[in-house]
Amino acid sequence: MQRKRAICPSESICMIISSELIEQPILRLVGAEADKLGAECYVIGGWVRDLLLHRPSNDIDVVCVGSGIKLAEAVAKRLGRGAHLAVFKTYGTAQVKQGETEIEFVGARRESYRKDSRNPIVEDGTLEDDQKRRDFTINALAICLNKERYGELLDPFDGVHDLEACIIRTPLDPDITFSDDPLRMMRGIRFASQLGFYLNITTFEAIERNRERIGIITKERIAEELNKIMLSRRPSVGWKLLDKTGLLPLIFPELSDLKGVETKEGRGHKDVFLHTLQVLDNLSEHSDNLWLRWAALLHDIGKPRSKQWEPGTGWTFKNHNYIGAKMVPRIFRRMKLPQNEKMDYVVKMVDLHMRPINLIEDCVTDSAVRRLLFEAGDDIEDLMLLCDADITSKNEDKVRRYHDNYQLVRHKMHEIEEKDRVRNFQPPVDGNEIMELLHIEPCNTVGQLKAAVKDAILDGIIPNEHDAAKAYLLQLAGKQGLLPT
Repeated sequence: MQRKRAICPSESICMIISSELIEQPILRLVGAEADKLGAECYVIGGWVRDLLLHRPSNDIDVVCVGSGIKLAEAVAKRLGRGAHLAVFKTYGTAQVKQGETEIEFVGARRESYRKDSRNPIVEDGTLEDDQKRRDFTINALAICLNKERYGELLDPFDGVHDLEACIIRTPLDPDITFSDDPLRMMRGIRFASQLGFYLNITTFEAIERNRERIGIITKERIAEELNKIMLSRRPSVGWKLLDKTGLLPLIFPELSDLKGVETKEGRGHKDVFLHTLQVLDNLSEHSDNLWLRWAALLHDIGKPRSKQWEPGTGWTFKNHNYIGAKMVPRIFRRMKLPQNEKMDYVVKMVDLHMRPINLIEDCVTDSAVRRLLFEAGDDIEDLMLLCDADITSKNEDKVRRYHDNYQLVRHKMHEIEEKDRVRNFQPPVDGNEIMELLHIEPCNTVGQLKAAVKDAILDGIIPNEHDAAKAYLLQLAGKQGLLPT
């Protein structure tokens, strides 16, 4: 293989390679230890890519033509205290961490695959073998760390050109690349979404042909890639590519079901899939909360199951928020997403996302605002962000009107919260006090009375104060003949 100095299509990129960016003490140290071992070593992959793209990266991959583990041990010893070494002999890799810097070491290798597994058969190889096994040309770039050739860029697949052209392309035949390790299809789409790049036509078509191979990938690995797509600047890019390549119905059929427009008697509804992606992008401009972004993606997931045609009215999606909220746990469980408070948060956002718009359309009563504040709790601002993002009409006057009305709702919320303190509140009279006042044992009646006090506060019948709540409780108990004699 012909080695190339940093004499590439872009003179600016050549300057970056020879600049202070590559003059990092940790990289010099790695190169020095490799020289002592008489081994070639290179920083390779994502760190090099991000260096050329001026993107921050603390994760450094080093490939050694020889034993990556021996080099890692030497580097950790040289760094001394504060460096943590982890060795994974089964995989022939090692990791050294110091502060925020993390270096992965591996020996140069070649790989071959069985049809039923993405786990490769690994053999020792050359740097060229190692670069060939990389998923994309932009991740096959390598920079030498040995002293005599420090900073030399090896780019056998013209990855620098692809960086400049914003192209995602495989080093070798993409059908082999994706069939060997189908997760690379997800990674390619994720890089397109994260970097704002394009899949070149041969790469795109190979994903289409090999999409069924995604079935051998674990749900956990797919979820990891989906979360990275969700955290990109415009997540819709990734989801649209998943759809266009045919992967979407295989990994997320419920989202694929949102596609399309049905027309009856000349009346159609919006394409819920495209609307959903617009909501997701709108929200992503204002929040990097991963789980709020998932709520945006899932907010209308119940619409296909709730869609009905009503003569004189048109298409309706009644209770789609409730239906969607019920679907979320099943979706999270199947896709191996968290089964904890993060899922509960998404369920709540999906369930409540129609409430603020209903306040706009109806008279904004204090009671309705109190109930929304109580049910949303500390997540009320996230809910309002989601609702703002849900305004996707092309009618600018309508959009402006809805945003203005949401501001009125926010103002009303602030007033009521200041006055009534209902966010996350618990009724001032608890179950123990109810049992003590009425001389009763634990039973359904206790819960019913406690709920009645809560409702009275939310409806504005009584203030959120202990004495008022106690007096109201005793009044209810008297009417029901529950007061002790």
